Amino acid sequence: MELLGIGSRIIHPAHGHGVIVRLHVAAYEVCFMQLGLKMIGKDYANWEVVERIVPEEAVSFTEAEQSLVRILKAWSGFGLEIVPLGERWRNGKMILQADGIQPKEVPIDAFFHKIVMMRDRLRVLEQNINVNKKLDDEDKVNLQQYITRCYGSMTTFNVLFKNKEDYFVGESSKD
Repeated sequence: MELLGIGSRIIHPAHGHGVIVRLHVAAYEVCFMQLGLKMIGKDYANWEVVERIVPEEAVSFTEAEQSLVRILKAWSGFGLEIVPLGERWRNGKMILQADGIQPKEVPIDAFFHKIVMMRDRLRVLEQNINVNKKLDDEDKVNLQQYITRCYGSMTTFNVLFKNKEDYFVGESSKD
């Protein structure tokens, strides 16, 4: 199926006559005479193309800019994500106690921050392994397995997270 560019005229079986006014990654923004603007998937094939205009750009500048920002955030190495602590742990404390030694109290917020930083650093390490040009694929896979095992070891701390999508996931949970 050939892609359509801005200005292409179509006839949709349900919406009638329309003109493509904007391109998105997976959809066309079409202005229909009777209905106004509608999003139609680029894989849609049941309309009649009255006039095809060759697309000049695959996506708009705004979409490209938003994609670039997402990529930079993902690969920057900075912990930009805000991960909420479970409500029941707010203002809590951890008490570490060994036989014959004075107990040590650690604010749960400080401990949680360290756990989140560990997760972020594991993610950055994983990204650096993936893009490393000196490692062959076998070395990358071997190192990735160690990182997966680290995530698995950290699943004990999932109880601290508010949202399940922030959890550590090890080998057995991924499948």
